[in-house]
Amino acid sequence: MADRATADAVPMHTVSSAIPKGVWALGLVSLLMDTSSEMIHSLLPVFLTSVLGVSALEVGVIEGIAEATAAITKVFSGTISDRIGRRKPLLLFGYGLAALTKPVFALAPTVGWVIGARFADRLGKGVRGAPRDALVADMTPPPLRGAAFGLRQSLDTVGAFAGPLIAVLVMALTGDAYRLVFWLATAPALLAVLLILVGIREPAAHKVTRAANLSWGDVKRFPAGYWSVVGIATLMTLARFSEGFLLLRAQSVGLGAAWVPMVFVAMNVVYAVSSYPIGHLSDRLGRRGLLLGGFAVLILADIVLAQAATIWAVMAGVALWGLHMGMTQGLLSTLVADSAPQELRGTAFGVFNLVSGIALLLASVIAGELWTSIGPAATFEAGAAFTVAALLALLPWRGGWR
Repeated sequence: MADRATADAVPMHTVSSAIPKGVWALGLVSLLMDTSSEMIHSLLPVFLTSVLGVSALEVGVIEGIAEATAAITKVFSGTISDRIGRRKPLLLFGYGLAALTKPVFALAPTVGWVIGARFADRLGKGVRGAPRDALVADMTPPPLRGAAFGLRQSLDTVGAFAGPLIAVLVMALTGDAYRLVFWLATAPALLAVLLILVGIREPAAHKVTRAANLSWGDVKRFPAGYWSVVGIATLMTLARFSEGFLLLRAQSVGLGAAWVPMVFVAMNVVYAVSSYPIGHLSDRLGRRGLLLGGFAVLILADIVLAQAATIWAVMAGVALWGLHMGMTQGLLSTLVADSAPQELRGTAFGVFNLVSGIALLLASVIAGELWTSIGPAATFEAGAAFTVAALLALLPWRGGWR
């Protein structure tokens, strides 16, 4: 209780200075890699449909498989990081693999090359994801944990809107030179790998943690509160299919290819600005009300996007989508860290991401099928329905929120 009272009394700018330097370094690594990734991903659905002739359903399948690959890999990488007592080697391998895929997008002559590069890129994301989140939790005292996850998410999301901005600028100056954008994306990815090498040290306390193996006995050790977080996040993930459909929605109302990345800029500016303040507030006020609010905002975003007939309406829905991300993603990670045993924290993040990734695969395939067979509005109306279900599931649960 003393820790909680102390955290309640500390202003946000003081909390940010108290967050460990390693968390800041991890945030900067995420910023650089997301800048690289979003330079590519903010153009990829349009590149696939406009240049390589892929359908919206095929985009959904590609994106769903890619994200599911990342999620499945996370469960193993998280467990390995628990077993060997180290996170950094897995971070280095995961970010390094992602960096190596960037030139492949630039060289790709067919959709098969893109699928291979997307698969390898998401494999790298999967290898690094759970160990990175576990390392944030390892480095951070519990009273600052919400703020730390919010800060890392905010820095990550700065890269997520810097990348599309660079893509827009290059596309505008070069007459839609997709492949040049993909080549330029290699530079920040390599800088991210270099920063891991020189800027991140693991806390000594983690290096003596009990080794863990991925077994049914360990999975049974996760408390009911952890499984509640997993279940609610799964329902929510069914509602927030691949953000590639936001790009296609903007294009469907007339936004030109060179300007499509501005969709990700709008979404991620709101996401970045909201993540850290929401994380800080959750340390002071608890998680439940903020998470409920985030679900309500997603319902509103889906309704606006379903009804949108102009670019401005789409951008309003995209901004609401970014706000819901800022209100939920860091909090869900914090809840996993709060509810999982410390010696199984990497495994806990891995299982959480595995289940969420399978849900994202299903959601993206369903979204693509609805888009192709009925139309864009049906895709977002289904998202709103799934979010209502997640919100109703969340209402009765009152445990493990602080």
